[in-house]
Amino acid sequence: MDKIDQAKELKVEGLQSLIAKRWSPRTFSDKDVEPEKVKLLFEAARWAPSCYNEQPWTYILGSKKTCPETYDKVLSTLVEFNQGWAKSAPLLILAVAHLKFSKNQNENLWGKYDLGQASAQLAIQATHMGLHVHQMGGYDGEKARTTFNIPSDFVVCAAMAVGYLGPLEQLPEQMQKLESGPRERKGLSDMVVSTWGTPSKL
Repeated sequence: MDKIDQAKELKVEGLQSLIAKRWSPRTFSDKDVEPEKVKLLFEAARWAPSCYNEQPWTYILGSKKTCPETYDKVLSTLVEFNQGWAKSAPLLILAVAHLKFSKNQNENLWGKYDLGQASAQLAIQATHMGLHVHQMGGYDGEKARTTFNIPSDFVVCAAMAVGYLGPLEQLPEQMQKLESGPRERKGLSDMVVSTWGTPSKL
């Protein structure tokens, strides 16, 4: 097992192994992601649940190998810090939600939530195939809208870097410390309540 995996793998008895192994590295190998695996990432997203089966998600995919122009455009929308490490990933993606229902153009209050579910399934599928996904909020949404001519009733909700794990040493020293630290989460009592402010007895 890679030393970064050793540092990041979660041990919770009974927890599904793909969930335990999923994490968000900032170091990627220069190995290309096989086309069949790229398709399976989006197949996993395609089968996510959504309100009224609207499937209100669109993914803008940039590949260093097969679509470098789109890749460079996606990279340009990231904040400088994220550009510094994300440029090593073979795939860069913008995740976009439709804010209206297609059938009647009424506001879809659940579009972002549904995109999140689709992206979570994409990330779990990636883990199953030996890939990693780092999802980011550090991007310029308006630049992305202009660059890719995204209509006003759609919104970019996240950027993603996807690829195989790379060597820790390719990152700056300060970032290496971030990557090798323990994974931390709130306790269940902080997130599951019986009434607001009162933890559930589970």
